[in-house]
Amino acid sequence: MGITRSSASRLRAGSAVAGAALALLATAGAPALAASAGTPAIPAPPAGPAVTADQQSQQSEQSQQSQRSSADRPAVAGAYGKATVPLGISRLAQGAGHDIAITIDDGPDPRWTPQVLKVLRENHVKATFCMIGTRAQQYPDLVRAVAADGHQLCDHSVDHDVTMDHKPVAYQKQQILDGKSMIEKAVPGVAVNYYRAPGGAFTPDSRAIAAASGMRPLGWSVDPKDWSRPGLPAIVATVEGKLPAQPTVLFHDGGGDRSETVAALKEYLPWLAARGYTFTFPKLTTP
Repeated sequence: MGITRSSASRLRAGSAVAGAALALLATAGAPALAASAGTPAIPAPPAGPAVTADQQSQQSEQSQQSQRSSADRPAVAGAYGKATVPLGISRLAQGAGHDIAITIDDGPDPRWTPQVLKVLRENHVKATFCMIGTRAQQYPDLVRAVAADGHQLCDHSVDHDVTMDHKPVAYQKQQILDGKSMIEKAVPGVAVNYYRAPGGAFTPDSRAIAAASGMRPLGWSVDPKDWSRPGLPAIVATVEGKLPAQPTVLFHDGGGDRSETVAALKEYLPWLAARGYTFTFPKLTTP
């Protein structure tokens, strides 16, 4: 059936009314899509400034940081298997009295590690050596010498990447577990009981990964900054100052000229012994 003249007029009138209504809606800022019958319309959010790619990245990083607080959250802790040691960072020496833990980082080094071992041996001191995986792989005989003298072994990552706490969890896991494997390969059957993050920059994930692998996250409580070669008097002044209870002291046998470290240990270890300190290892259990 054709369209009559009157019906065509009605269609044109209806179109005009609809157009006017749409214009009013647009002017009032109504949403472009009408709500279905019986459903209230949701107003569109007010327009804001454009978000740049850098801002999006920063917002994403802030969101991730808020999701992973410094506390040992069960979701993080359980993601890598059951932890066999506490996730908290150990900064105390074992024992309950006048005890001190000496830790040695960034080796092994063919020049300095034998000298450090000699000083420790002469003073009847057992220490904890935090080794870089690639260095242990390069000098397995030095790893064996450290273990043979009764010192503890600590994983210090594959190659001491001090930015690894800003990198993906998969990368952190690779650095931690591969570093441990490189040390273990040099001394099969000898336990690697600790993990120290490069620069001390732990994350909840890195601590959980280490603990699930049987390594206690290891920090320190006294840092003489011997790695920066501040001079023997400065190193000695720091380590002979007021010590906290059951301190863990940080030294280095790798990463550069460690002659000041060797000299400081020669002076410092007898000084500690004369004051009744007992040399031990860092705590593996709850600090």
